[in-house]
Amino acid sequence: MEHITQQQGVVSGTSGRRGEKSQITAALQVFAGGACYGAMATTYKLAYAAGFTSAQVVASQAWFGCLFFGVAVLVGHARGRRWERLGPALALRLMVLGALTCLTSILYCHAMSVLPAPVALTLLFQFTWMGLVWQTVMTRRAPRPLELASAAVIVLGTVFASGVYKTGIAGYDPIALACALGAAVTCSLFVTLSGKVHAPCSNEQRGLFVTAGSVIMSLTVCPDYLVSGVLGEGILPFAAVAGFFGLMCPVLLFGMGSPHLPAGLSTVMAAAELPAGLLIAMIVLGEPLGVVEWLGVAIILAGVCLAQLPSLLGGRAARRAAAGQAAS
Repeated sequence: MEHITQQQGVVSGTSGRRGEKSQITAALQVFAGGACYGAMATTYKLAYAAGFTSAQVVASQAWFGCLFFGVAVLVGHARGRRWERLGPALALRLMVLGALTCLTSILYCHAMSVLPAPVALTLLFQFTWMGLVWQTVMTRRAPRPLELASAAVIVLGTVFASGVYKTGIAGYDPIALACALGAAVTCSLFVTLSGKVHAPCSNEQRGLFVTAGSVIMSLTVCPDYLVSGVLGEGILPFAAVAGFFGLMCPVLLFGMGSPHLPAGLSTVMAAAELPAGLLIAMIVLGEPLGVVEWLGVAIILAGVCLAQLPSLLGGRAARRAAAGQAAS
């Protein structure tokens, strides 16, 4: 009997470690998905400097993200992976996800073209606490104090890291301000719903449906993208980067990680976008970061770590409990 009890303890400890690893892995996947978004601000700036419009960049992101997923599906099919039939309702829900992420790009690009980048970025980053609102609506459970504290710390860090503490947000175009906040709403919805729309198919097939919705939404701002000749005018490098880092990687990573995390935690973990974006801008564009900006980055990362504190403490408690059971 004692031998059986010890075996059960070992099994319990192993499953606890697997659960902890799954939670941490999911959080890292969402964190990496948010970091991929960080490449977009630099890509947008370089594309604008090359003479391309925000509508052309948004359409490039949608079409090339869909193209990359199409290639991935074909490669999977060549390796024997089956194409799963999805019902019309599920296919529509996946395409709505793509429409949301494309709408985020449309609104954010317009805000960036009118507002100073720090102002637009700070308003976009309100998605960190908006995810907690969606979580409350969906679960009818008030956010935990630690979740609220983590979101507040991230928003505070954003004020310093973006430099908006020097400019403020008063006196700017109200439509552009509304677009930036609208981008925050659609971004928080995309991250939240990514974990709620489950599809019985491969990640590549799921991503293809999502990006197809993004392509359809992009037609509202750039309906003539394929026939306009822009692909022969030098937009290809920007399109490839935008499609890969701005659509394919986030859709893939959020789809893998978000289902295993609470909705509010997913949006908090996606806050990796700003630190990654600032670092990329510093390396590629040579934009310097002052002491206050680096402090803001540190505060954001501290907020992200704070959000993961319950998982880490819970994992340690589970290991101690499993070790105690094994010893008895």
